[in-house]
Amino acid sequence: MKGQEACRFGVLTASDRATLGEYVDLSGPAIEGFLRLCLSSPWSVARKLVPDVKENIEEALIELVEVEKCNVIITTGGTGPAIRDVTPEATESVCERILPGFGEQMRQVSLQYVPTAILSRQIAGIRGKCLIINLPGSPRSIREILDVIFASVPYCVDLIGGPYISTNSEIIEAFRPSKK
Repeated sequence: MKGQEACRFGVLTASDRATLGEYVDLSGPAIEGFLRLCLSSPWSVARKLVPDVKENIEEALIELVEVEKCNVIITTGGTGPAIRDVTPEATESVCERILPGFGEQMRQVSLQYVPTAILSRQIAGIRGKCLIINLPGSPRSIREILDVIFASVPYCVDLIGGPYISTNSEIIEAFRPSKK
């Protein structure tokens, strides 16, 4: 729509190996690919790649919100039970509020595909006027999860004062309560 404010998305990959160049980040591009398919309103993206270090993830999240002015940040990686998986802790430490329903739904989706989804510690929260969502590191899991949870993202962004997000209804039908 002409004159419509663009939604600014942040895509943050937390990966020691990708940061060192030992592994090609496929997850960040998978998130961007989903957004290209799904969004019909104006949008832009800011990308970050950081090691699995809590302080690095916190700094990147804060920069994406405060400097890059992101309305939605989608992280990938660091949500498992391994010692270096610290993305949920970093997210929780920078958010004012946690939205437990996102984590519950993400695990529910993944459990349809793999029994180890029970080990996932994905969360979502709000910092200022930005929704932050933690996804696992698998491109396949990213798509499976986003296909289900993204319907709630535009309305959440409405509620926290962000720009209006519209979606390609052939991919995702954004849910907003009726105004009766």
